[in-house]
Amino acid sequence: MKYVLLFVDTEQFANDLEAMGQDERDRAFQRVNEWFAEHAGKIRGGSKLQPADTATTVRLEGGDPVITDGPFVEGKEVVSGYAEIEVADLDEAMRMVKSWPGCPVVEIRPLES
Repeated sequence: MKYVLLFVDTEQFANDLEAMGQDERDRAFQRVNEWFAEHAGKIRGGSKLQPADTATTVRLEGGDPVITDGPFVEGKEVVSGYAEIEVADLDEAMRMVKSWPGCPVVEIRPLES
């Protein structure tokens, strides 16, 4: 079964990361790299996304499309990256996510076949 893991940063997480010293931040990123290495056999793709303020949103609700810069909602949570995985089932995906050392929210979403 294929899933996408959506890694979601919170405002608090971003503030905590910014407040870290460089050595501590390097260790945090190293833990994330180790997680990806540990699960490399199940990861089929993915990437870190540029910050939300680089987004362009197109609203297609009635009338002419409305194009705005930035994310589609004002919020305290922003999708910062994603990984496509292939695992046996949702339980296996959840086991992977439970050891995720990065941002505090991960959404698991199945891909259409």
